[in-house]
Amino acid sequence: MIFEALTVGFIATNCYIVASDKSKRGMIVDPGGESKTILKRIESLDISVALIVVTHSHFDHIGAVKALKEATGAKFAVGAGPEPTTPGAFVKLVAAMSGGSTRVPEPDLILKEGDKIDIDDLHFEVLFTPGHCPDEISLYGHGILFSGDTLFNQGIGRTDFPGCSYKQLEHSIKSKLYTLPDSTIVYPGHGPETTIGDEKRGNPFIR
Repeated sequence: MIFEALTVGFIATNCYIVASDKSKRGMIVDPGGESKTILKRIESLDISVALIVVTHSHFDHIGAVKALKEATGAKFAVGAGPEPTTPGAFVKLVAAMSGGSTRVPEPDLILKEGDKIDIDDLHFEVLFTPGHCPDEISLYGHGILFSGDTLFNQGIGRTDFPGCSYKQLEHSIKSKLYTLPDSTIVYPGHGPETTIGDEKRGNPFIR
């Protein structure tokens, strides 16, 4: 598997590029900004992008979606959010609240709990992990987890924004993430990587 991590935008968001070794097709996770930097790295890796996935709709995770979608022709996927909310509503709300400064295209795919992302020999499962953001998802596969802003290295996502809930975040982490193998490598939306085992043993926010 081809794997690259880039830190982009003024809030230092982790953007991940994942692709098949065989087909050179893959996806981008959380392109928060600096589309030219991301495109340059894609070109240097000589891969094609089939899908752009955002773990949640906060502006620092969606800033480069429009430019990357236009440049690559990739489909754009977001979390469904809670019922009975219209699928994709939160990503549209964030764009509206930014006064148009964060332009987000219409989602092509709405991802919910248990959905599968299959790109040739890449296979990831969608986990619905709200708490930091109502439409937050995490992606698990190949022994790694893209946790967005749900779980950090010795930290968790903020829960003081509208629509956030510490109780919900705690439930997401305990019931969805801490049930994964301890050896699972966690790639968060900000900061360094960690493992599920390390967080279960030492994360001071979730015991």
